[in-house]
Order: sequence, then C-alpha cells, then structure tokens
Amino acid sequence: MEAARRWLAERGVSQVRDGWVSDERPDVLLTANQVAHSWAGDVFGEDLVAADQVRLAFGLLDLLDDYWVTCEIRFADQGTAGPLPVDVLWDGYRRRLEADRDAEAVTYSLWVDWFEDHTTSATAFAEVLGNDIDRVVADPSEALLRRARRVLECSGPVRWPVKEPTYRTAMRLPALHSALFHGLRASFHDVCGDLEPGAALALLDQLDLPTGTQHRAELRQVLAAGHENRYRSRGAWDAAVRSCS
Repeated sequence: MEAARRWLAERGVSQVRDGWVSDERPDVLLTANQVAHSWAGDVFGEDLVAADQVRLAFGLLDLLDDYWVTCEIRFADQGTAGPLPVDVLWDGYRRRLEADRDAEAVTYSLWVDWFEDHTTSATAFAEVLGNDIDRVVADPSEALLRRARRVLECSGPVRWPVKEPTYRTAMRLPALHSALFHGLRASFHDVCGDLEPGAALALLDQLDLPTGTQHRAELRQVLAAGHENRYRSRGAWDAAVRSCS
C-alpha cells in the first residue's frame, strides 16, 4: 500500500482528510473512484516487470478500495500485453479474500467479471478456492474460512459442474454451511446463475442452518420442482414465496 501511495505522490496525487487532490488542481477534491479511473490503468504502462506491475496495482486496490482498480487488472490480463503472471495475479486475490478487512471490491470483481465470464470462471474459481478446498476443510484457519465463505457466497455464476465438487467438499465443514446456502441461493437468483436442481436440492437438505433461515423453504420448493434459474422460470419464485408465507 505504501508503495502505491508513493507512486501516486510521484504523479502529484496525495490523500487529504476528505479524499484526494492532485497538484494540477489542488482546490478540487477527488474521490477514490476518480483517482482509480484516472491513474490505475497507468500502472501497466510502467517500466516494471509484469509481476511488479500487478503487485503495484493490488497496492492501489488496498489504498483506494475501489472496484475500478480490479477492472484495470483484468483489462491488462486480457490485453495485448497479457496474460499477467498467474501466480502473482491469483495470490493477490487470495490474500485480499483472506484479509480481516472489507473485501467487497474483490468479491464483486470475482462475481461480475471473472465468474460471469465462462471463459475465465473455471480457472478463477479453482485459483481462489477450488484448488484449496481440501486444505480449508482439513485445517480451517480463520483466514482460510474467510476466503472460502467469500468465494462461496459470490459463486452463483460459476458453472455447476465446476463448482459442485467444491460445494460437496465444503459440505463436510459446518462452518461453511451458511456460505454454501448463500451460494446455492445465488446460483438460482443471479441472472447468470447456474445449478442442477436435483443435485442442489440434495446439498440444500444436508445444510445445518439456523431454524427459520430466510428463503430456505422457498429455495427448496423451486429446486424440488426442477427449476434451474429464477429468470428462466418466471413466476416460480414468487409462487414459492406465496406458498411458504
């Protein structure tokens, strides 16, 4: 983060009490989002090896906590100079998913960019959780649990055959059951959500959830009826809500 702060300072951008200012217009207060849109992409034009560019970009993400920085990382990965170094790229995501701080920009990036794109979702899901789920279940540190919960909850768009083995392994750890429920629910509700109703229902029925968990009964009803996605079965969810109320 400090390297990113110095990098911005070299470009005349500094943080003040209520936001950011630039030397060019010191009387204009900038938001973190404005700073990200104006400068984050420049990281990948720096005379640095690609791995150091990625580390600097993630430092900007830590500093600004703005989703647009993740967009610039993805643009660089898919651009003419890409792909970015796989180990550094995904280590950057994993570290921030494990950190004891807000990770909304990172989880939103996974959800709407990496997971909704079926050319990248399998690799992304494997890198941020699938490859490690056995280790998470066998030795569930707080950091690993944070990462697993965050990924499961935003995994709705990942293709069912890709995520089902990870879901089944995660089922062995009760501490992940609530996150699995959110993942199953998102798999039904997301526009790009994906599930197999019978298999999803079998998982849902094994979850140890608090009595009265909101929408559990409705989700069970639509899955039992064979519905795959809310937007491909118009009215099914509303009917389930009326039936369970």
